Amino acid sequence: MSNDLNWFKSSYSSPQGGDCVEVAACPHTVHVRDSKDTTIPALTVSPDAWNRFLSGAVRYCQQA
Repeated sequence: MSNDLNWFKSSYSSPQGGDCVEVAACPHTVHVRDSKDTTIPALTVSPDAWNRFLSGAVRYCQQA
């Protein structure tokens, strides 16, 4: 299934490796995976859960 998805790499990921995250959004799910090893199954969450995660991450970064 993950081969059929349109994956987007995080803008914080560098070409040299390191912390690389890719996301593929579908109408009813958001898939998150480690781009360094795409054989590991992706984490799949609802769009609502993904939005809550992103909102929390933004709030955390604003406080840091």
